[in-house]
Amino acid sequence: MPWLILPSNQQDNRRIMNRNEKRGKNKNKDLKKQLNCREKLNPGETLLWSQSLENLLKSKYGMAAFQTFLKSEYSYENIEFWLLCEEYKKIRSSSRLTSRAQKIFECYIEANAPKEINIDHQTRDLIRQNVKTPNTSCFDEAQRIVYSLMEKDSYPRFLRSDIYSSLMASM
Repeated sequence: MPWLILPSNQQDNRRIMNRNEKRGKNKNKDLKKQLNCREKLNPGETLLWSQSLENLLKSKYGMAAFQTFLKSEYSYENIEFWLLCEEYKKIRSSSRLTSRAQKIFECYIEANAPKEINIDHQTRDLIRQNVKTPNTSCFDEAQRIVYSLMEKDSYPRFLRSDIYSSLMASM
């Protein structure tokens, strides 16, 4: 059975508190490093993140922090799908649209897909039809649903998370 050793005086207490404080600062540095945040985060920008999911996703570091959070929550497929749809809408080649639509469908939409997103069966059926003759808007309904799920569920949890709190504390 491990022993708990208590500090014998005030000096020991201060030393332990300083060590714990440094660990907390290192945790913030590690998070910033993980987000590739080389410069100091702008407090105004990070406050904007708390106003809307849209503001969060517009920010390079906001997006990175949210992605880190979603990975920790095992719901990364939502932002991954949403971002892929944003990229998909930019494709102009019909052959690339067709192949990319099929890949997105197989990976995120199809029942039991490796990264299946949470959508209703009517939307799944609609997209199944859309993918047969793909266009840049064939995933719009699923993307809207996923955005809404993130906005109502993941985003509020992100704002209460240790990740967001650590970033705000490091300002």
